[in-house]
Amino acid sequence: MFEILFLGTSASAPSLKRSLPSLLVTHDEFRYMIDCGEGTQRQILTSGCGFKRLNKILFTHSHLDHILGVAGLLSTLLRWENMEEMDIYGGEDTLIRVKDLLFSVVLRGNQTPNLLKFHHLQEGLLFDERDFTVKTFPVYHRGSDSFGFRFDRKSRRPFLPEKAEALAIPPGPWRRSLVEGKAVTLPDGRTIQPDQVLDDLIEGESLVVIGDTGETDSLMPHVQGADALVIEATYTEEEADYADKFSHMTAKRSAQFAKDAGVGALYLTHISRRYREKQILEEAQAIFPNTTVARDFSHFVIRKNQEKTAEN
Repeated sequence: MFEILFLGTSASAPSLKRSLPSLLVTHDEFRYMIDCGEGTQRQILTSGCGFKRLNKILFTHSHLDHILGVAGLLSTLLRWENMEEMDIYGGEDTLIRVKDLLFSVVLRGNQTPNLLKFHHLQEGLLFDERDFTVKTFPVYHRGSDSFGFRFDRKSRRPFLPEKAEALAIPPGPWRRSLVEGKAVTLPDGRTIQPDQVLDDLIEGESLVVIGDTGETDSLMPHVQGADALVIEATYTEEEADYADKFSHMTAKRSAQFAKDAGVGALYLTHISRRYREKQILEEAQAIFPNTTVARDFSHFVIRKNQEKTAEN
């Protein structure tokens, strides 16, 4: 399963209750920070999630409210001299801006630490881990070099230890091979097929994270059928003209997109200070009932074919 922790949920500028955009996606020992708005390192401390294994930052785009916090975060980690290898991912425009922040402000001409690495995002497969993948896709937002991210847990067949015991399969490499779908020959000469000890196929969970965007038609193939969608809701329909002008979403449009894409749960973020949370929620839930307006430090567990689970 995937977990998401919202570290900042405000649009453009912080408010009393909302910091600037950033969230953590976690699966087992893997952690991915998506965007790093101003003040993110303090949000990490306040949330209690800590800096351990925080070694991958994925940026949706180059606008300052999504990147300014990386300078302070890396300055702190470098000062502590305990920074793990840090991989930073973004579009071409994003990496140029992030490098300007780091080289001109944080490092000030000093040599770039060997642990700091930059990666130019392109559409397609980004990570292929043992039991999940992360893919990137282009997003349109005021001409910026923007990307979204889809996390998919791979389908799997659970191992049934009671069947293995009944067949007297000893612990060790034989069971491991069977889990991987390979037939094995035991020391006593018997051949065991995976079907004898594996349960039915279980589809994996899927999570899509999109930053700022002005349209959704091109995003549909990448979002279709996801168990959860994180997307912005900067405006309400009363100010749809501003959404059009600045290439943002209204709560209604995001909800309609989630409904059309057949997602399981919708999490709205990037909330303007001009609205109360209730306004955003009511507009979205009128179209897509399984909607939550994320708050700073909201924590959600994404499971397959289940209602969303929240811990606020």
